[in-house]
Amino acid sequence: MAVTEKNILNKLYFVAGTMFVFVLAVVFKLFVIQFVQGDKYRDLAEKRTVKNVEIPANRGNVYSADGSLLATSIPKYDIRFDALTPSARTFEKYLIPLCDSLSKYSGKPSALYQNYLRKARANKNRYYLIARNISYSNYIRIRNFPMLNLGAYKGGLIVEQTTRREHPMGAIAHRSIGYERVDGEGNVTRAGIEGAYGQEYLSGVNGHRLKQKIGNGQWKPIADYNEVEPQDGYDLYTTIDVNIQDVAHHALLKQLEEYEADHGCVVVMEAETGEIKAISNLGRNENGHYYERLNYAVGEAHEPGSTFKVMALMAALEDKVVDTSAIIDTKMGYKQFYGRGIYDTHGHGKISVARTLEVSSNIGLATIIDQGYSKQPQKFVDHLKDWRLDKPLGLPILGEGQPVIPSPGDKIWSKNALPSMAYGYNLKLTPLQTLTFYNAIANNGVMVKPRFVRSVKELDRVVESFEQVELKNRICSDKTLKEIQDILKNVVERGTGHSLYSPHFSMAGKTGTAQTEYWMKDWKENRRYISSFAGYFPADNPKYSCIVVIHKPSVKKGYYGADVTGPVFKRIAQKIFTDTPLIDEVEQLEFADAKTEKDFETYYEVAKTYKTIMPNVVGMPVMDAMALLENMGLKVKVNGVGEVRRQSVNKGVKIAPNQTVVLNI
Repeated sequence: MAVTEKNILNKLYFVAGTMFVFVLAVVFKLFVIQFVQGDKYRDLAEKRTVKNVEIPANRGNVYSADGSLLATSIPKYDIRFDALTPSARTFEKYLIPLCDSLSKYSGKPSALYQNYLRKARANKNRYYLIARNISYSNYIRIRNFPMLNLGAYKGGLIVEQTTRREHPMGAIAHRSIGYERVDGEGNVTRAGIEGAYGQEYLSGVNGHRLKQKIGNGQWKPIADYNEVEPQDGYDLYTTIDVNIQDVAHHALLKQLEEYEADHGCVVVMEAETGEIKAISNLGRNENGHYYERLNYAVGEAHEPGSTFKVMALMAALEDKVVDTSAIIDTKMGYKQFYGRGIYDTHGHGKISVARTLEVSSNIGLATIIDQGYSKQPQKFVDHLKDWRLDKPLGLPILGEGQPVIPSPGDKIWSKNALPSMAYGYNLKLTPLQTLTFYNAIANNGVMVKPRFVRSVKELDRVVESFEQVELKNRICSDKTLKEIQDILKNVVERGTGHSLYSPHFSMAGKTGTAQTEYWMKDWKENRRYISSFAGYFPADNPKYSCIVVIHKPSVKKGYYGADVTGPVFKRIAQKIFTDTPLIDEVEQLEFADAKTEKDFETYYEVAKTYKTIMPNVVGMPVMDAMALLENMGLKVKVNGVGEVRRQSVNKGVKIAPNQTVVLNI
């Protein structure tokens, strides 16, 4: 019996000891939580009920050169109602006036809103949606409705703002103006001008706002104001001219649709400054519609074809390998170079160097470059590198294409490299690189960097200006420049671009037609070409340069540069000429003319001397004589135009008022 009691006591002691240890552990844990890890758990609890939400700043606006809006951030608002926040007295006092106001706003019955809001209060709904995605003016209107005008604490007003990027010009230049997008994983996609300047200037500084969890995964702002207000981004003022942009876009679109082409681009640049006045990039989707898919002008490097012949000939003229009057035998449209045949569309026979470019002879240019540089090919390549054709332009817009200019020793170099390069194959350039070179020809040899943005502003304050950047002060000698300018003018007047010629406005440029994807097995059955035209206008005093490139037009409808891309160039030039006619300016209004001064002195002396007797007006201009005699009260009849030869009343005869005098001219 004693043993049993002892066992029971031991068990009780063990249980009591265990419980004591457990209590000590609990006390220790509470101590640790309270005094050691207390801040951590308090923060965790607070984060589960309150969080600091980032408020995106409004992105700055993007403007055209004349101040037209190209891209802007439009604020949109959601209005919600915390049905538990208003007191019972406040809720009953303002419910009907609020519902009446909502009825006037939406057109729905007031009784319907009363039913919804009473049900929301009964269900303890603290996040009832009143209006979604409304404009700023409607937001101001609704927040001033009864009860809601009491704010977040007394009236239950919840306001959530979002912004949406809009382009007032629609799809026109959308890709070039660009955007900045963030996907669900936080990856940022930037394109065009917005991508280039968005992070530094357009983005602004985000604000912050405290929100409280109210259940069911919903959060409401703690106050109706922001804890840290967002700072809007700066505004960008671009070089785009909306009128030229509109013309360029629709001219390109019309031609793409007519020739059922895959894609194309057009760029218009101001010759002196390098400012991009228009840029359009259109590609076809599966339904056959065209939209701004990719920035082909900036990012797509391809074999330029015949537009490159200008660079090749300029190098030869600079090195005095040939002169423009030298005779080149282009055969009758076919010639072999190192075992490979080169063709011309037409046989031209023996023609001058200048004429080879005017008629765009592949054989002619290949012959000139091969004969001049076959023993020193690096010399030719060095010219191209000196013109920066082997380097990207260094544009702020992301995705610029990489040019390819091969050199002796490269994998793609062979004996046929030089003849091929002479007419635009075996190398790659982007359309904007080609235009930059042609623009230098228009700009008297000065190569300037293409420029998309003029300035960054905060309201009227200029934050930063972007000035003209000179890439090369002189691309060639005055002699070579003048010869090339004359040839490019003749290309339009009597060469491959003759169909574009107009006596009403002058243009200069070069057509281009290049095979593409010719390495594909099906090329003979499904031929693909790149049509292009690069040049400037007016030909004698260039104001703008322009390039048009269209990929894979339907060969059934046409593929030559003069037919496919040339009309786009002409339409743009014609429209600009119509809207901005050339004006001859008089530099000085004050100039001396001896005869005019003599006539005035004669008139002045006679007018002072004669009052009642007939003066001698023979030899005076008829208009001066009429003014003088009519001021004396005489009636004047005139026979003829010019200077007075005879007068019906002789000098010195006394005259009477209203007497008639006949002047014969």
